[in-house]
Amino acid sequence: MTMRKIYLLAMLLAMTFASAMAQTTTTSLTVYKEFQPATIHLVDGRLLKVGFANIFLKNSSLLYKSGHETKEANLSTLTKVDFKDRTYYRIDSVMAYQVDTVGHQPLYCAQRIDFESWRNQIVNNRNMTNISIGDMLNYTTADIGDANDIHFPLINVYYLQIDGKYVLAHERNLKRALNKEQRRLMTSVMSEPGFSWNSEKSLLRLLEVLKY
Repeated sequence: MTMRKIYLLAMLLAMTFASAMAQTTTTSLTVYKEFQPATIHLVDGRLLKVGFANIFLKNSSLLYKSGHETKEANLSTLTKVDFKDRTYYRIDSVMAYQVDTVGHQPLYCAQRIDFESWRNQIVNNRNMTNISIGDMLNYTTADIGDANDIHFPLINVYYLQIDGKYVLAHERNLKRALNKEQRRLMTSVMSEPGFSWNSEKSLLRLLEVLKY
């Protein structure tokens, strides 16, 4: 990809997402602009300290540097990762941080880039026909971060912890984890004005009603 195409891509992306200011965006492919020291808690109880780690927003996974290489961790081998500002917990196949708790019931959030939305925005722009999306995704985090006009839309995926089990914050998934009375309470909260499965306030309200 030529520098002219990179510049054109940056400008077009800036214009594309200017109308979506309400949606959270990022100029990086990772949570932290720079890789951070972290302590990895392994499933066998051991602690592994690494000098350079990050959360990959492509799929909410863990990245770490080994020598000159950046590697994606095998999440099945760990339970959580401590950074200086927050802890990320392994939930299914993603790393999520704790937003808040209601009683002993926490709410977690995993962040990832909405590549489908980003791709559709680009494909729908006729001027982008000669630029490969794959070319842009091959650039490093630093390269993309330096192009301040490029913004990726972010998705927040929430998880509740019910009876010690992680449950995706979605009506269908939650119904399976609740008893009849709890499902009734959930329906009541869902009928409240402004309720949204993408709202932390709504989900914390739901946890407040469901706690026992």
